[in-house]
Amino acid sequence: MIHRISMMKPLHLVLLLALVIMVPIIAQDEDTAAVQDEVKPVVQEEDAAVEDESEVVVVPDTDSIPDMNLNPGDIAPTWALMYAPAKFEFLKNWTVERSARLRKFKSQPNRHVVVVSFFATWCKPCMKELPLLQNLYEKYDGQRVKWFLVDITEATRTSPGFEDSPVAGPFLAKKGITMQILNDNRGVAKERYGAKTLPRLFVIDKFQTIRLTKQGFHEGEDFEGEISTIVDELLVEAEE
Repeated sequence: MIHRISMMKPLHLVLLLALVIMVPIIAQDEDTAAVQDEVKPVVQEEDAAVEDESEVVVVPDTDSIPDMNLNPGDIAPTWALMYAPAKFEFLKNWTVERSARLRKFKSQPNRHVVVVSFFATWCKPCMKELPLLQNLYEKYDGQRVKWFLVDITEATRTSPGFEDSPVAGPFLAKKGITMQILNDNRGVAKERYGAKTLPRLFVIDKFQTIRLTKQGFHEGEDFEGEISTIVDELLVEAEE
């Protein structure tokens, strides 16, 4: 019996020594895991912020404008906007609700897809988006889709810091933008569409229904591909 005890002592010492060594390691691993758990959500949040990052500018003096929250499936608000002195363009020239007739149904009986983009000459993200829209405008030349740039530059000119904004027509012409510019000088269309930030884009089908909305300019996204996909789909519908 005494001999057995003497044989166990070295074993006990070995086990005790192993425990002494392992406890700090386990504690260290637990501390490391805790730190990683604390860091991981922060990293994930930062990644999510990068993915959602877009370039937008806030339109001045829009606090009193209600948030329209127009979404795909909503009926697009109508507008009549001037493109030259005493000359107006109407949304209803090209698209109306299913039960209605086009404004000039005798001279222009074909319903069209309509792409509307709100912009201002002081809006830097807009200047990045406009060349891409110009490419699409040229791509679909002659097809049943209308492209309108709704200019709110004059509607914001009285706001502090915006008094010297370039006039849209000559400014865009120098950049090679040839799409039709509609002047929303009083900001009526801006309010109806809730365009409190720029750029703001809407794709409308032949029955005056919004099918796509975009807010801001997203660097690196396939903007032209996304717009082309929905326009191609709606053009097929427009021919039916």
